[in-house]
Amino acid sequence: MAARGDNSKAKPGAPVDMEPLRRAITGCVRAIAGDADVEVAFANERPGMTGERIRLPELSKRPTARELAVTRGLGDSMALRIACHDARVHATMSPQGSDARAIFDAVEQARVESIGALRMSGMASNLSSMHEEKYAKANFTGIERQEEAPIGEAVAMLVRETLTGQKPPASAGKVLDLWRPFIQEKAAGELANLSTAINDQQAFARVVRNMLSAMEMAEEYGDEDSDPDSEENSSDEDQPSGEDQDQEEVEEDAGSDSAPVEDSETSEEQTEEGEMDGAEISDDDMVEEGEDESETPGETRRPNTPFADFNEKVDYHVYTEEFDEIITAEELCDTAELERLRAFLDKQLAHLQGAVGRLANRLQRRLMAQQNRSWDFDLEEGYLDPARLTRMIIDPMQALSFKMERDTQFRDTVVTLLIDNSGSMRGRPITVAATCADILARTLERCGVKVEILGFTTKAWKGGQAREKWLAGGKPQTPGRLNDLRHIIYKSADAPWRRARSNLGLMMREGLLKENIDGEALIWAHNRLLGRREQRRILMMISDGAPVDDSTLSVNPGNYLERHLRAVIEQIETRSPVELLAIGIGHDVTRYYRRAVTIVDADELAGAMTEQLASLFEDQSIQPRGGRLRRAG
Repeated sequence: MAARGDNSKAKPGAPVDMEPLRRAITGCVRAIAGDADVEVAFANERPGMTGERIRLPELSKRPTARELAVTRGLGDSMALRIACHDARVHATMSPQGSDARAIFDAVEQARVESIGALRMSGMASNLSSMHEEKYAKANFTGIERQEEAPIGEAVAMLVRETLTGQKPPASAGKVLDLWRPFIQEKAAGELANLSTAINDQQAFARVVRNMLSAMEMAEEYGDEDSDPDSEENSSDEDQPSGEDQDQEEVEEDAGSDSAPVEDSETSEEQTEEGEMDGAEISDDDMVEEGEDESETPGETRRPNTPFADFNEKVDYHVYTEEFDEIITAEELCDTAELERLRAFLDKQLAHLQGAVGRLANRLQRRLMAQQNRSWDFDLEEGYLDPARLTRMIIDPMQALSFKMERDTQFRDTVVTLLIDNSGSMRGRPITVAATCADILARTLERCGVKVEILGFTTKAWKGGQAREKWLAGGKPQTPGRLNDLRHIIYKSADAPWRRARSNLGLMMREGLLKENIDGEALIWAHNRLLGRREQRRILMMISDGAPVDDSTLSVNPGNYLERHLRAVIEQIETRSPVELLAIGIGHDVTRYYRRAVTIVDADELAGAMTEQLASLFEDQSIQPRGGRLRRAG
């Protein structure tokens, strides 16, 4: 198997017949997984795995040795997940708490990858290339302080190093070094025990749980005699949640190395798999394709996605997706430039900081007031209630008393802000939109609500490469959408605000804002939300007008893009669990969206955004279908 790491035959610049390569990679994936029925697809989107369907990035026409190694590493990682991982055991042993669970998932993925690396040197090389690419895209080399370093990745690196003896790649930067003293001080004994349990998932999970307990991040696993096959204490909804989290882990570890990807949401294959985007390989990306064998709290099953075969039903098509891209802010602009643009953004709105700060404080107070803890007492299981321990002292025959925290209305919530990056937003509107998105992300993060910030535009004015291809092809009639999409991820839901703060400055970059194709942007953002684990998902569109793309509208009916947008909105509002609302800047969006508000001036945006979000959290049911959000000017 060592030959799998030998990429000497791939000569950069030389055309390569892709089909033999795809067949070879597919065969290797099936052999490693031990399942000939595993389906392997190559697509220009985020890598991921749903059940026995594995999605790998499409190979370029002239793949380099590095690209091949990364693709092979992704395939190896997901195949090992199928071969060496039991989702039921994982769900049973998984700890409570998002941070502990994230570490638990990352370490489990490190375990299955380490099994393959120890058995096959070629696979070890491929996995190393995959991780090197992953950490490079996450910009780990720019992390200098411990609070900026993701502890989940650090623990996974240390576990992988302990099991295989391989040091993290240079692209991992100082992430492990910043956390190594803490981890080794707290859990050195547990780390030493991992190697002996690597081939026993349940025993390995117990050691990891002990390690998390030693690090004071989770309770120690209590029932030492429990068997995942006979476990009766786990609820029906916990099991799917565990499997879903497990699936997400695969997306996170594997789905970060693809190059800019196309927006293929409009294709049937993509919608069935579910847009992952929630998951870039940055430490935040990698959202999983929610798909739980039953249903997932964070990624809904793909077969039921509201947009399966949608474009065909509404007579909307795309001439070519070859030149579309989904890209992060870091890929569009280097760090120094992002910092400069962020400073410019701060300077532009310096006089508004007081007003915006007051709005943020008001929103936070309203949310935190609803987040006050409430508990149910005198339960038979849960957290031990120390206030009731006196009962045992007085009466030793008295049973122990437990308590459980009640669920809040919005704690398990994710909010996506989808910002129109069209040319008409240039100037004050885009400046205020960027600042308000920044304030909301910071405020909601303090309240335990995750926020994703996305933007949409096109790569060129008047068609770009898609139009050139159409012209070269003889200008067929009614080609459909005829421009190159550019969908931008400013902040993924799992990325902390402090690490994405400078990305919002990109909206100030000259030449970024071009055309806007709202319908496909909504599908993209919506499908990303379906890939989330949270039970409640909110999508807020911020736009200043109807969809406009001169290239598309010049060769299709004049209402082509608007008709598609209306159909997309209707689909989300009537068939999707995602809650959709919109804010129009100087443009009446209430004629498109059922829940919408229009503001006259960009300065009203901060108040509108905070008021509408606060009203959502105050009323779980929001408002009846067909209702309008109250004006928040």
